[in-house]
Amino acid sequence: MKVRVLVSLKPGVLDPQGRAVHHALEGLGFAGVESVRVGRAIELDVADTTSDAALTEMCDRLLANTVIENYRIERLD
Repeated sequence: MKVRVLVSLKPGVLDPQGRAVHHALEGLGFAGVESVRVGRAIELDVADTTSDAALTEMCDRLLANTVIENYRIERLD
């Protein structure tokens, strides 16, 4: 089964990469972009029997820094 984990910075955490992308978009002439937050997507291929608890533990222990990041787990199959 395919699983996607979407990781993003928590609200209020400074996102310098997002600021750089926002500035670059403005420099390219794209108006109307009010803010940009950059995150990451992690795709896993796991056994069908992998539990939600196991996926959550993977995120909590390795895939996301839960001090400054939120994550969302999506089952794709």
